[in-house]
Amino acid sequence: MFVKMTAALLLLQLSGFFGSGSGGKVLVWPAEFSHWLNLKRILDELVKKGHEVTVLIPSVSFSYKVEDISAIEFEIYPSSYDMDGLQEIFRESINKHIYELPKLSFWRYFLMLQELVWVGSDYTESLCRDVVFNKELMAKLHNSSFDVILADPFVPCGDLLAEILQIPLVFSLRFFHGSTYEKYSGGLPLPPSYVPPAMSELSDRMTFMERVQTVIYVLCFDFWFQTFNEKKWNQLYSEVLGRPTTLVEMMGKADIWLIRTYWDLEFPHPFLPNFDFVGGLHCRPAKPLPKDIEDFVQSSGEHGVVVFSLGSMVRNLTEERANVIAAGLAQIPQKVLWRFEGKKPDTLGSNTRLYKWIPQNDLLGHPKTRAFITHGGTNGLYEAIYHGVPVVGIPLFGDQFDNVVHMKTKGMGVRLHFLTMSSTDLLNAVKTVTTDPSYKENVMRLSRIHHDQPVKPLDRAVFWVEYVMRNKGAKHLRVAAHDLTWFQYHSLDVIGFLLGCVVTVIFITTKCCLFCCQKFGSAGKKKRE
Repeated sequence: MFVKMTAALLLLQLSGFFGSGSGGKVLVWPAEFSHWLNLKRILDELVKKGHEVTVLIPSVSFSYKVEDISAIEFEIYPSSYDMDGLQEIFRESINKHIYELPKLSFWRYFLMLQELVWVGSDYTESLCRDVVFNKELMAKLHNSSFDVILADPFVPCGDLLAEILQIPLVFSLRFFHGSTYEKYSGGLPLPPSYVPPAMSELSDRMTFMERVQTVIYVLCFDFWFQTFNEKKWNQLYSEVLGRPTTLVEMMGKADIWLIRTYWDLEFPHPFLPNFDFVGGLHCRPAKPLPKDIEDFVQSSGEHGVVVFSLGSMVRNLTEERANVIAAGLAQIPQKVLWRFEGKKPDTLGSNTRLYKWIPQNDLLGHPKTRAFITHGGTNGLYEAIYHGVPVVGIPLFGDQFDNVVHMKTKGMGVRLHFLTMSSTDLLNAVKTVTTDPSYKENVMRLSRIHHDQPVKPLDRAVFWVEYVMRNKGAKHLRVAAHDLTWFQYHSLDVIGFLLGCVVTVIFITTKCCLFCCQKFGSAGKKKRE
């Protein structure tokens, strides 16, 4: 305990260095929706400590809100997309992810997923081009003399800006097993024997056939899925820098990787000195609810309430799915606060109230909250862990499937399948997590693990950003793996050399034995004659 306290005090003292009057300048390359909400918590804290923060955002976007009262400066650059075109791409992509992908066979699933990733990649590439080929903006960024770039690699380009401006780079991302980001760019060792790759929906305890599935997923991601997508980025980066380079090489220059998970929800696996796990950094103690919501919560009596949200990206459900969900919720004894946009379901019960927005963290921290129905976004799951609330997971797309597998494996909730679940399935799931005490006990255990840290996740994230500014980078924490080719990394050249030595020794020994046999054989024959 003494060691923990000493380490905590030391880190806090170091992190206070800039707050004592030596503020730095931070350039931010963000990603939207939940990514932005998470990143903004770090930025708000940096501003409180006296740093100047500038965020690059396109003129057309969904979730960036420029607040007049915020000390964060937003540098808005012209976007190649208009809002109508962007909304159409977004709507079509979300619908395919939710309603079409789950119905496909294994190989058709990967083909459509690749198509959707390419569509998203085209959009993010356009954002990058809008910035790096904007001469006026780039001149302004050069003259601003930033100390560090804080970027979300879900939208590549932050690493390219760091290279152009010649300043250190800190990444903030949701851990995505088996992707280019951590494994190749970060140099992180992720053995497929017990580290399940992205979207495999497996735990770290795999059967033989599951390990076969894991290897297939790794091959798909490594040698097909990502390779083709990276070619465009490699061409763009080479064009901008005027020399051959790759996305992996540029991302590999990141000084620090802040991963938005922690060992409460994450499966144990190896990591490196320049990786830190800061999951739940956005979580905070619950604040008082708005009066109308508080009155509704208090009216629930001893049964309490259930909080239901499928996140900020899902605006409308089909009428059929909305009615199935509403009918299931109508039968539970709790009152329900449902974040929902769209036509009011015909089967909506008197116990359910619809909201376009809810104070999710504050509701999950309310003593009357009994369960949380969620799509399995990382932010929501960490708020549930932080406040100790059992979960019903209904994953829809992306990393949500893996997140819910982690949640279920840890025993803090149950999973439902969005397209096939019935009203009865939803009713039974809510009853299970609210009446079986094991779910509450398990989530409270995870909550204790989450809170039992010598330094809070947000403070650690801020510390590392400031650390990079103070030390002009953190290259001393990067492993030498970045300087090796793939066959050197896996010692294939050494294995080949040793095999060659063994083959040579065996060949020479065999030849010597044959020569001796022939010589002594002929000598014995002459004696007998």
